[in-house]
Amino acid sequence: MADTKATPAPKGATGVLVLADGSTIWGRGFGAEGEAVGEVCFNTSMTGYQEIMTDPSYASQIVTFTFPHIGNVGANYEDLEADNPWALGCIVREDVTAPSNFRAAQSFVEWMRANGRIGLSGVDTRALTRKIREQGAPNGVIAHSAKGAFDLEALLAKARAWPGLEGMDLAKDVSCRQLYRWSGGRWQLGEGYVERPHDEQLPHVVAIDYGSKRNIFRNLADAGARVTVLPATATFDEVMVHKPDGIFLSNGPGDPAATGEYAVPVIRQLLETGKPLFGICLGHQLLGLAVGARTTKMHQGHRGANHPVKRLADGQVEITSMNHGFAVEKESLPDNVRETHISLFDGSNCGIELTDKPAFSVQYHPEASPGPQDSLYLFEKFVGQLG
Repeated sequence: MADTKATPAPKGATGVLVLADGSTIWGRGFGAEGEAVGEVCFNTSMTGYQEIMTDPSYASQIVTFTFPHIGNVGANYEDLEADNPWALGCIVREDVTAPSNFRAAQSFVEWMRANGRIGLSGVDTRALTRKIREQGAPNGVIAHSAKGAFDLEALLAKARAWPGLEGMDLAKDVSCRQLYRWSGGRWQLGEGYVERPHDEQLPHVVAIDYGSKRNIFRNLADAGARVTVLPATATFDEVMVHKPDGIFLSNGPGDPAATGEYAVPVIRQLLETGKPLFGICLGHQLLGLAVGARTTKMHQGHRGANHPVKRLADGQVEITSMNHGFAVEKESLPDNVRETHISLFDGSNCGIELTDKPAFSVQYHPEASPGPQDSLYLFEKFVGQLG
């Protein structure tokens, strides 16, 4: 592409979002300067922006927050789901104000800058969310320059050249690099995260990390398990050498079919051992693929902390936390798999259970950091199967 002169931003604009369809959305940049390309999605959560930004499932995504006031409680060193943020950036309606919370250690703007993440405020997030709902999650580039000058043609070319999440394996990028033992339970006011020693007498869960949130492991520990975490590429032998009582398949980003190329054969072998198996989000999709079902890219995905899910066994409704852009096709489920949960938003599959093996999974995040907690019983159900 020929060189182009940098295009000046409208007065007061220091940030921009350029979508692959040519749309240009101006705003005020905050956090780090620079640019990042990825899929633009929206999240309806009213709280937990720090947990969302550090959730590995948001790798290669730019998050639009529908709640207008983001950043007003600042940032701290406890509400982290990973060592670093994985979301590329965020888009918000109102400018980020000074923190007003007794736990704040720094402002959200400072936290974003320190972690190399780009923010864009002053955006009509309602209009952007409507666009995503109607047209699907687009590819785009978020950019921030204090000087307010941007090469829009170059940004547009970058947005159009990015291949998108379909067919992309991101689990390898966000997974741990080597085995480790987990310690620590859920957070408690005034105490922080309560340490739980690795007690050899407790039932042993081997967790395969495709991009897990830390709170998942905290809930497994609180439910009475000791947890050993392995990388996404762990082989069957590398799992079984630890003599697990049960296997956990974590959440994570990217296309499950791409990750499944190396994960699904291992999961099929693990199912044959007859040991209890529990999957969440990407782990749910990988279990679906392992038993012969199909997964598909969703139009807009599910992202938020207020998603109603119906439990088919008794008709109870759980309010859940979700973050996924792919789903298991319920029509493709084999005869030995029953559907256990469905979304009340669109009827899509949200849970399965094998009828001939002790294996089950859910599409949503029952650990729900920071909330809701309607589905914590699933951790107790799993650990209760371990004997």
